[in-house]
Amino acid sequence: MGTLNMLGLAKRIGARFLLTSTSEVYGDPLEHPQKETYWGHVNPIGVRSCYDEGKRTAETLTMDYHRGAGVEVRIARIFNTYGPRMCLDDGRVVSNFVAQVIRKEPMTVYGDGKQTRSFQYVSDLVDGLVALMESEHIGPFNLGNPGEFTMLELAEVVKETIDLSATVEFRPNTADDPHKRKPDISKAKELLNWEPKVSLRDGLPLMVADFRNRILNEDEGKGL
Repeated sequence: MGTLNMLGLAKRIGARFLLTSTSEVYGDPLEHPQKETYWGHVNPIGVRSCYDEGKRTAETLTMDYHRGAGVEVRIARIFNTYGPRMCLDDGRVVSNFVAQVIRKEPMTVYGDGKQTRSFQYVSDLVDGLVALMESEHIGPFNLGNPGEFTMLELAEVVKETIDLSATVEFRPNTADDPHKRKPDISKAKELLNWEPKVSLRDGLPLMVADFRNRILNEDEGKGL
């Protein structure tokens, strides 16, 4: 509904509209890495489908307004992104691991921890979105870092960055959890002259410093 309202506004005032879509439109992909031409593999009635299908519908609406009403649109499919100032308890895996280790809690790994994700630092994403909006290309464009990590590898990097004594706790996996996630960014490289510059090992300490500061202040506020 938010996308529909904003498309109506863009049509009325002649604005260029940016849709920040998601790698979740690919679902649990049968193609690896994922190109923008891949239509996805999504369960329409699963526990995650309100998000997957919501974003897929938003892309449909965006293209319908472009074709039917001449609205100038841009579509970015954003892969996992991390950085300072994220919500401490937003449930995303990087936030979870970092907050848990700072709080001296075990990192929660769902399933066997072999599922993969790709993590891009927020400044790389911002550069990509600006490049997309300043270009004459509609998209969709994958914006993500092709560096691929299993959850156990991510846990190891977090451990090395924050606390070598950190531990992992395994829990049953969630339903419809994608097994693999890695963007093919050759289209963005070629047409937007964009690619991520910040590696996970360089970006993670910047996020950790911010999280540590906020978590320690939060603990002081509780009188701990």
